[in-house]
Amino acid sequence: MSTLAPVLRGARIANSFAFALQGFFFAVVLTELPQQQEKFGLSDGLIAGSIVVVSLLAGGGSVLAEQLAVRWSSRATLRLGLLLITVTGCAIAFAPNTPGLLTGLCCYGIALGMVDASTNMQAVFIQHGYGTFILSSFYAAWSAGSILGALFVAGCEALEITLRQTLLTAAVLVLIAGLLLGPRLLAADAAETGPQEQAADAETVALRAYLALGIAMALVFAIDIAVGSFSALYLEGDDLRAGASAAALGLAAYQGASLLARLTGDWWVRRFGPRRVVRAAAAIGVAGLALVVAAPAPGVAIAGFFVAGIGLPVIAPLCFSEAGRLTSGRALDSLIARLNLFNYAGTLLGGGIVGAVAASLSHRVSFLVPLVFAGALIALAGVFHSRAGAGTGGRGDHGRASLEK
Repeated sequence: MSTLAPVLRGARIANSFAFALQGFFFAVVLTELPQQQEKFGLSDGLIAGSIVVVSLLAGGGSVLAEQLAVRWSSRATLRLGLLLITVTGCAIAFAPNTPGLLTGLCCYGIALGMVDASTNMQAVFIQHGYGTFILSSFYAAWSAGSILGALFVAGCEALEITLRQTLLTAAVLVLIAGLLLGPRLLAADAAETGPQEQAADAETVALRAYLALGIAMALVFAIDIAVGSFSALYLEGDDLRAGASAAALGLAAYQGASLLARLTGDWWVRRFGPRRVVRAAAAIGVAGLALVVAAPAPGVAIAGFFVAGIGLPVIAPLCFSEAGRLTSGRALDSLIARLNLFNYAGTLLGGGIVGAVAASLSHRVSFLVPLVFAGALIALAGVFHSRAGAGTGGRGDHGRASLEK
């Protein structure tokens, strides 16, 4: 076994924790919004608007991550991003008024985008080293972290821990974990530097492949935000009339299935190849969302959300994996950061269109939109490679592609 194998294992563990920390703190911020609303007397419109602005600024953070990674490294960018999450988390905790809170949330959006882009950069480089598909496991760590974040807030609420103390504790956890695990991430000499890096140029990447992967990414996150934002409203509304407790089960079912899918996703890709997995995952998503739209009762809709969650969440890591084939070195940092922008475009697209349809027609009809998006993902499956071993190494990665075979 190569002497670099322990380095890869350490980097994989560290980056998995980085994914989990991002999901954890993001869930803490979102689930504490009702408490922030009560504390500062915020309107629903202001809350919704602030989420949109945070998403836009996260896109800016992804662009910033590209510049920093190209100048320094993805490891330095990720460590800085985690530090900024800690700082902005503390700023949100100590916000004295509404402008202070909104400023803190906006700065957090930039940090979120930096961590989002740089964790994916690290994940692709680590996968290159392993020489086999492992990206889904990182997203499983994110799902687990988000679940833990929600449970953390629920526990703090049950123990009557203050909003400020909850946020500060979460921020300190991110700081400590980031400081301990950051040095184990892949450094520039093991990640960005490749044998053919000088020949790698982000501008020469096949535009059609990049756009197809970006559209697939946007559609996945559009569906994700639609389920996250509107599943409870659909279940509790006039269409199905579920109780408040049952209404929350739609998102819980989707997220639980998402974690299960991502925990097993690596095996499915290695066994059947990216193209078949994307096609099957999108088809499962279509079946689940069709069940949601046609549901005669809340239980059927919840089952539909669970089915959709089994398939769709495995597609996003496959998009980054395919991008890893297109170039290498620091050009790959740039490509990953730019592809990550479609994440936020999808979030805005899904939230905007589904929300508009729900407002003008009904929540049941609005879920036809993510159903159509899932159908489009089936058509986009052709852009992914068919072989199980495809997509794990870039052009300049041949020297590291079998470090741990």
